[in-house]
Amino acid sequence: MPDPNVPDIGPSPSPDPSRAAGGLRVTVDLNRCQAYAQCCYAAPDHFTLHGAEALHYDPAPTAAARDAIERARVSCPIQAILVEDAGSGHP
Repeated sequence: MPDPNVPDIGPSPSPDPSRAAGGLRVTVDLNRCQAYAQCCYAAPDHFTLHGAEALHYDPAPTAAARDAIERARVSCPIQAILVEDAGSGHP
């Protein structure tokens, strides 16, 4: 049972693991993230802030979401978001 005193931080589970094929892989360095939430404004369908510091994000969005994800990546003031093509490991 999860500890209710520990915030739930990290990627939200992808509802369909097959989406990664041909899509993107998103990673947020949660050690660097300062919860400025600029990614949440740039791509609200893919990044959400729960509470003061618990960032949830879609780790495997479809390729169609690339523009929104890239807006979120460049909006991060500390560049904590990495976007790669799924399967290739290359940005």
